[in-house]
Amino acid sequence: DGGSALCVCKVEGVDLAWPGFGVPRGAISHPRQEEAQAIDQELFTEYKFSVDQLMELAGLSCATAIAKAYPPSSFTTSQPAVLVVCGPGNNGGDGLVCARHLKMFGYQPTVYYPKRPSKSLFEGLTTQCKKMDIPFLPEFPAEAAFIDELYGLVVDAIFGFSFKGAVREPFGSILSTLERVTVPIASIDIPSGWDVEKGKADGLQPDMLISLTAPKKAAMHFTGRYHFLGGRFVPPMLQEKYALNLPAYPGTDCVLQLT
Repeated sequence: DGGSALCVCKVEGVDLAWPGFGVPRGAISHPRQEEAQAIDQELFTEYKFSVDQLMELAGLSCATAIAKAYPPSSFTTSQPAVLVVCGPGNNGGDGLVCARHLKMFGYQPTVYYPKRPSKSLFEGLTTQCKKMDIPFLPEFPAEAAFIDELYGLVVDAIFGFSFKGAVREPFGSILSTLERVTVPIASIDIPSGWDVEKGKADGLQPDMLISLTAPKKAAMHFTGRYHFLGGRFVPPMLQEKYALNLPAYPGTDCVLQLT
């Protein structure tokens, strides 16, 4: 019923637990949208993480996963040029942090950030990128072929797991263009425009998905080459409460490749 109590029982090798109901023992849970929001809220209220603290860890995880899957030497362009498309919320903030770390890793990121919140957190992240000579595009490329020509990778940091309803402009046109590019797309947490639980068969189909905290239910519909888990900050008690069954990260890595 969405309460705080967690009831666990065993039925033929399956843990029946709210909210990880029906998750086989040892399998990673894929939280529904409301569960993902509840986990996020507890990190802020009960465990006293700050938004910018988790955003920094998430963005670093994304840049690290990208560096593992698409090392600079794999780019066919003269420079490892990356287009980072940021939305108006926390997913966009993750993208800004990711862009900054990609620059530190030797990439050449460019940011498109059309709807910028007036909050100091996002203003600070934007300033940090600009101070590192990361360019911001004034307009989004109208043609997919132009993106293919200039960039070797696109980072989709438009919408996260709080997304609901119809995609508003300018993001509808942006996603329509991104659906036609041929260079790989790496989506942060959720492919933008997808239903957080059902996915979207006719929407964006990224080559890479970087799930943060835990893979959301929509990740079960992901068919790209690379699926990474990032955000190595979930306290064990919170993992247990929500029956996340998160795998162990290797060594000191902040990301784990799932597929």
